[in-house]
Amino acid sequence: MHTAADLLAAYLPGSYYFSSPRGVLLADGVHARVGGTAGARGRGAAAALAAATRDGVEEPVAVGAIGFWPDAEATLFLPSVVRRAAPLTGRKPAPAGLAPRWSITHRPAPRMYADSVRRALDIIHAGGLDKVVLARCLELTADAPVRVPQLLTRLVRNDPAAYAFALDVSAPGDAAPRTLLGASPELLVARRGDTVVANPLAGSVPRAADDADNQSRIRDLRRSPKDRAEHAHVAAQVAAVLRRHCVALDVPEPTVVGTPTMWHLSTRITGRLADPGHPDSSALALAEALHPTPAVCGVPEQPARTTIADLEPEDRGYYSGLVGWVDAHGDGEWVVTIRSAEVYGRTVRAFAGAGIVAGSDPAAELAETSAKFRTLLGALGVDGGLSEPGSESRAGAPETGTAGHGEVIA
Repeated sequence: MHTAADLLAAYLPGSYYFSSPRGVLLADGVHARVGGTAGARGRGAAAALAAATRDGVEEPVAVGAIGFWPDAEATLFLPSVVRRAAPLTGRKPAPAGLAPRWSITHRPAPRMYADSVRRALDIIHAGGLDKVVLARCLELTADAPVRVPQLLTRLVRNDPAAYAFALDVSAPGDAAPRTLLGASPELLVARRGDTVVANPLAGSVPRAADDADNQSRIRDLRRSPKDRAEHAHVAAQVAAVLRRHCVALDVPEPTVVGTPTMWHLSTRITGRLADPGHPDSSALALAEALHPTPAVCGVPEQPARTTIADLEPEDRGYYSGLVGWVDAHGDGEWVVTIRSAEVYGRTVRAFAGAGIVAGSDPAAELAETSAKFRTLLGALGVDGGLSEPGSESRAGAPETGTAGHGEVIA
């Protein structure tokens, strides 16, 4: 019987790792690749899983990740060996071992990102958009190859309730293996039997080190017209998509949830599927139908995509896509690929984004992205790398107490 700690310790580059409050999955090898074009990969996975079942594979699963853009990269496959364990519990000190020296390149420069926010606000004020999510990139270069297993372990131990993941996304021609890894706070969709759950997050504020300051931030976030409007866009779209597949759907009022670095407005949407056996009702098919939510793209979707393409200088790749697993019954979990990075050789390429709506402040949105980067930077042992002008006022200090991901404030 494997434990969560066993599977985390057994991870090696090239393995697939996924942990959540539901459990831990570690997979190795490739039994079959999953085909299909954008929007049809759920059916491709179902066909591959059915073939594996006919071949005598016991409890096959399809795992992998899909990028942000419709024509983006995708890595989806049925592994040869799958091991599972109960969830990891308890926040423990992260192990030592990552001590390289880093150089950091901002793409774009902080002031250019703030300028992009202003340009997006001009589009919003002109009536072309309600919301757009703008991301920026940090490229970190170490003086030695990055040790991916140690980095994954630090991410998991820093926040064991997060949706942590790691998988090889190397492409032909890559000079070194490329690993996508992260610790996402956002469940895109999960399915178990005829029950589906989605938990969109939108409207955020950085966590502070002081409890009184945190309580003040939580109150302000809950009352903020700007943040509540931003969150409403996301929750409404997620609910609208799920209603097409469900006979019953519960959409409660938003609460505030905490991670070690952020506070988020959160709506946990629960539904009952009308036809669990339908090929478009699998966890992956539902994830494709939901992607991209306004939490990572915007409203309306197509003008938001156009604005992102115009204003973001770096290709997002897998950032703000989806990562997870699905089994032959259609059950599974898919999360939004945020608080993530791609690691290859000595380089770590991380993204963070902020939702821009009427009332957004460029300096505050810059500070929000800085706070979101702390998940990866903390695991890397990078300190003081984001001292952009204007970012400290709202970012606060990293959380040092015992509260962590999953803490809910009604």
